[in-house]
Amino acid sequence: MNRGSIYLEGVASTVALALEEDHAMADATSGAVVPSSARARAEIVARANGVLSGCAYAHEALVQCDPSMQIHWLKSDGSAVVAGDQVLTCEGSAIGILAAERTALNFLQQLSGVATQTALAVAQAGTVRVLDTRKTVPLHRDAQKAAVVHGGGENHRRDLEDQLLLKENHFALSGMSYAATVEAAIAQAMGRKVGVEAETYEQAQEALAAGAAYVLLDNLKGSALREVAGRLLEEFPLAELEASGGYSIDELSGLAGMGLHRVSIGGLTHSVPALDLSMLLQPVT
Repeated sequence: MNRGSIYLEGVASTVALALEEDHAMADATSGAVVPSSARARAEIVARANGVLSGCAYAHEALVQCDPSMQIHWLKSDGSAVVAGDQVLTCEGSAIGILAAERTALNFLQQLSGVATQTALAVAQAGTVRVLDTRKTVPLHRDAQKAAVVHGGGENHRRDLEDQLLLKENHFALSGMSYAATVEAAIAQAMGRKVGVEAETYEQAQEALAAGAAYVLLDNLKGSALREVAGRLLEEFPLAELEASGGYSIDELSGLAGMGLHRVSIGGLTHSVPALDLSMLLQPVT
């Protein structure tokens, strides 16, 4: 496994909190029936097709429960897996493996689910770039955004400090006109990109004329989206246009033909199904 993963920073502390949440070091069941000296060999196996992510978290869970754990990864972040593939083998304290099992799988399954969903979206979107959003599980943003990259997608802004993105509530509260709000944001951006959410051609035209770096065409679909995108690109040939607003994977294939450059999908992270993975243990004599 590549321990230089793009999201390795903070992994140890996040995993420690997850293990504490599970009271992993006070496993009453294993403590009652498994000898403290027992050793075990384990493997993680894919039960469905998908894309792997979260290896650093699973690795860290195993090591924190048994620092002498011997771990061998057969797949890595971004690897495609099919049902039956062996992902990992390890050997160490039986109680340690049992303590880490659920936490390791929780990270690996959820993050692999994000990577898998992203890969499906990327395949459907063609030349349109697939981006995530800030609709992430609290305290797991970096891990989920890394999983999007492992699935072939791209990261949108990480947080509220990273870039400026004007949405309808900002316009409602600014006390200024639409164009003046965009101009004010650009004037105070200090070199950061300024994106603007637009629901109509007129709003998008004002935003681009004011100097917005990109425009999110929010909740526009089908012929309405095609018309607005076409008009904007005639007037602003270098404009970067993004589709947003509840897109499903089935709706992505037609975006490239409309001139769209990218699409942002909150569903990549906020409601993705986990990839089915299992851990199987055997005693070592």
